[in-house]
Amino acid sequence: MSADILNTIDLFAGLGPLHLAHIRSIAQERKLGRGEVLFDEGDDGSEIFVVAEGSVRISKMVPGIGEEALAVLRPGAYFGEMEFIDRELNRAARALGHEASVLYAISYGDLDMLLGTDRDLALAIQANMLRTLARRLRATNDKVTAMFAMAQFS
Repeated sequence: MSADILNTIDLFAGLGPLHLAHIRSIAQERKLGRGEVLFDEGDDGSEIFVVAEGSVRISKMVPGIGEEALAVLRPGAYFGEMEFIDRELNRAARALGHEASVLYAISYGDLDMLLGTDRDLALAIQANMLRTLARRLRATNDKVTAMFAMAQFS
């Protein structure tokens, strides 16, 4: 994974060259085909994924409706952090290739080891994860508000 790609990812924002080199050393490239399932809702989580090329669709199956896309993640996005934060949870949604994609996988074990040896890196990544989760929660709140507003006109 190149430093250029890492610099575009919110999870690694503000990290210096040495920290980025450590992240690169534990990231493993994965190719994902269009329509190929990376993981399903309910699967055990063991990796955080970074989208380097292409796009990944995050979705849930809604009974009686079918697949509901929650997000289409493009280069620079990352996912899988919720289960990293709370290891008792399984995957909250399905991830599949929206188009042919190149991802970088970072195992929870490798990330734990890296964060355990560098307090500054751990604090920076935790702060970046919190910012991402806050943005996603805000976006979800906006969607729920819009759904309630639309329901009043039905």
